[in-house]
Amino acid sequence: MKIPTTLKHKPVIVSDNYENIDGRNAYHSDAKGLSLGLAQWNDRGNVEISAKVWRYTGEKWSRQSEELPLHRVIDLAILICRAKEHFAEAYRYDKLYDPENTMIDRVGLQGDAMTVSICTENPMIDDDIKLFSQILSENDELISERLKTLSGILKDMGY
Repeated sequence: MKIPTTLKHKPVIVSDNYENIDGRNAYHSDAKGLSLGLAQWNDRGNVEISAKVWRYTGEKWSRQSEELPLHRVIDLAILICRAKEHFAEAYRYDKLYDPENTMIDRVGLQGDAMTVSICTENPMIDDDIKLFSQILSENDELISERLKTLSGILKDMGY
């Protein structure tokens, strides 16, 4: 199924068969495509590019399709990497984190830093973090395959 080109997001680079590789949802996913293109929120004289996940309900393109600026996509990748790194060693803590030091990292970006930390404002954090860790572990093969591919591409690009 081809993603639409008549909506506000204007695709330039596409992956039309994303439903075939969408993790555990492969071949059964409503995420039908990914695109990089001109952002739907562009104003005159202020054009941005974005990444979009195109979801299809079986009858129409879903309002739950997500569009993100490219830097946010990369920021999410950074967040995933730091979380994965934390949980590789989290077994050392009874609660899978140190309640006295909930910050995982400060990643320098644009003269400041993105703070990565455990969300202790979540009243169910002690239960939720265990479930998160379990699901992250169960999906390690899918995530690691993609990270290794990304690492190889970044190395090829000189990063």
